Amino acid sequence: MKKGIHPSYHPVVFRDPSADFAFLTRSTITSDTTIEWTDGSTYPVVDVDVSSASHPFYTGRGRVLDTAGRVERFNRRYGRD
Repeated sequence: MKKGIHPSYHPVVFRDPSADFAFLTRSTITSDTTIEWTDGSTYPVVDVDVSSASHPFYTGRGRVLDTAGRVERFNRRYGRD
Protein backbone atom coordinates (compact mmCIF):
# COMPACT_ATOMS: atom_id res chain seq x y z
CA MET A 1 0.00 0.00 0.00
CA LYS A 2 1.16 3.52 -0.70
CA LYS A 3 1.96 5.57 2.37
CA GLY A 4 -0.02 8.72 3.16
CA ILE A 5 -3.02 8.22 0.84
CA HIS A 6 -5.27 6.06 3.04
CA PRO A 7 -7.54 7.47 5.76
CA SER A 8 -7.07 6.48 9.39
CA TYR A 9 -8.86 3.20 10.18
CA HIS A 10 -9.62 3.07 13.90
CA PRO A 11 -12.17 1.75 16.45
CA VAL A 12 -15.44 3.73 16.55
CA VAL A 13 -18.65 3.25 18.55
CA PHE A 14 -21.89 3.56 16.57
CA ARG A 15 -24.83 4.40 18.85
CA ASP A 16 -28.59 4.34 18.18
CA PRO A 17 -30.05 6.56 20.92
CA SER A 18 -33.67 5.69 20.08
CA ALA A 19 -33.07 1.99 20.85
CA ASP A 20 -30.38 2.47 23.50
CA PHE A 21 -28.07 0.26 21.43
CA ALA A 22 -24.37 0.68 20.61
CA PHE A 23 -21.66 -1.41 19.01
CA LEU A 24 -17.92 -1.08 18.60
CA THR A 25 -16.37 -1.60 15.19
CA ARG A 26 -13.61 -0.15 13.04
CA SER A 27 -14.23 2.68 10.59
CA THR A 28 -12.66 5.65 8.85
CA ILE A 29 -15.35 8.03 10.12
CA THR A 30 -14.30 10.64 12.66
CA SER A 31 -16.18 12.32 15.48
CA ASP A 32 -15.44 14.96 18.11
CA THR A 33 -17.63 13.29 20.75
CA THR A 34 -16.30 10.34 22.70
CA ILE A 35 -17.71 7.61 24.93
CA GLU A 36 -16.18 5.31 27.47
CA TRP A 37 -16.75 1.73 26.36
CA THR A 38 -17.18 -1.33 28.61
CA ASP A 39 -13.48 -2.19 28.28
CA GLY A 40 -12.57 1.12 29.95
CA SER A 41 -11.17 2.73 26.80
CA THR A 42 -12.50 5.93 25.26
CA TYR A 43 -13.62 5.83 21.63
CA PRO A 44 -15.17 8.33 19.23
CA VAL A 45 -18.95 7.88 19.03
CA VAL A 46 -21.23 8.41 16.01
CA ASP A 47 -25.00 8.62 16.53
CA VAL A 48 -27.07 6.86 13.87
CA ASP A 49 -30.79 7.15 13.15
CA VAL A 50 -31.47 3.49 12.43
CA SER A 51 -29.70 0.32 13.52
CA SER A 52 -30.59 -3.35 13.66
CA ALA A 53 -32.18 -2.69 17.07
CA SER A 54 -34.63 -0.11 15.70
CA HIS A 55 -35.14 -1.08 12.04
CA PRO A 56 -38.64 -2.53 11.41
CA PHE A 57 -37.29 -5.39 9.28
CA TYR A 58 -35.02 -6.69 12.05
CA THR A 59 -37.40 -6.02 14.95
CA GLY A 60 -40.46 -7.63 13.32
CA ARG A 61 -42.54 -4.46 13.60
CA GLY A 62 -42.73 -3.98 9.83
CA ARG A 63 -46.06 -3.71 8.09
CA VAL A 64 -46.99 -6.14 5.36
CA LEU A 65 -49.03 -4.50 2.62
CA ASP A 66 -51.90 -6.59 1.36
CA THR A 67 -51.88 -5.59 -2.30
CA ALA A 68 -54.40 -8.26 -3.35
CA GLY A 69 -56.90 -7.01 -0.77
CA ARG A 70 -56.44 -3.43 -1.94
CA VAL A 71 -57.10 -4.36 -5.56
CA GLU A 72 -60.25 -6.29 -4.62
CA ARG A 73 -61.48 -3.38 -2.49
CA PHE A 74 -60.84 -0.97 -5.38
CA ASN A 75 -62.79 -3.20 -7.79
CA ARG A 76 -65.73 -3.49 -5.33
CA ARG A 77 -65.79 0.23 -4.71
CA TYR A 78 -65.74 1.28 -8.36
CA GLY A 79 -67.94 -1.51 -9.75
CA ARG A 80 -65.44 -3.61 -11.65
CA ASP A 81 -65.93 -7.34 -11.24
